[in-house]
Amino acid sequence: MHTIVDALGYPLRFELTPGQDHDSVTCYRLLHELEFGPGEVLADRAYDTNAILELLQSRAITPVIPKQTQSAGEKAR
Repeated sequence: MHTIVDALGYPLRFELTPGQDHDSVTCYRLLHELEFGPGEVLADRAYDTNAILELLQSRAITPVIPKQTQSAGEKAR
């Protein structure tokens, strides 16, 4: 389930997708379809992708998204 809400928590978009769909792909599409301007978007680290960050930057929107952590393999190097 994917939901985009406004600053007060009111739903702007809602969509159900299959469990195997990656969250960031659906998020990008939903954000791309919405028309909104400068402000902030809060999301969890699953949405820390170049595509989403570039979309937000192109609309003068500040991303408030934690950076993805390194995988176990990257930490061991």
